[in-house]
Amino acid sequence: TLMFEIDDPQRRGSILRRLTDVELTAYVEVAGEKVFAVPEQEVERTASDGKTSSVHFLHFPFTAEQIAAFKDTNNQAILGIGHENYAHMTILSEESRASLAGDFD
Repeated sequence: TLMFEIDDPQRRGSILRRLTDVELTAYVEVAGEKVFAVPEQEVERTASDGKTSSVHFLHFPFTAEQIAAFKDTNNQAILGIGHENYAHMTILSEESRASLAGDFD
């Protein structure tokens, strides 16, 4: 789940209008490979004015090799967003990584 928590309604609307399709730019990078998110499609998350939702449900389609690389603690795992108006990335902590690795089983 990708969530933008912005308390002020006016600020939230302004920011979310600048983040159209942000969910398509989320990725996990491990061992030099990026696995891009695939958003759930049952509900349209972008309004007609381009405003994205503050909540997106994402899946990351890892291959068996990418799962093995993710579980290998010798490899760094990075969670990132590459949107032109919201470019961020973070190295996943060992605790977060272990929790996420459990989703592969």
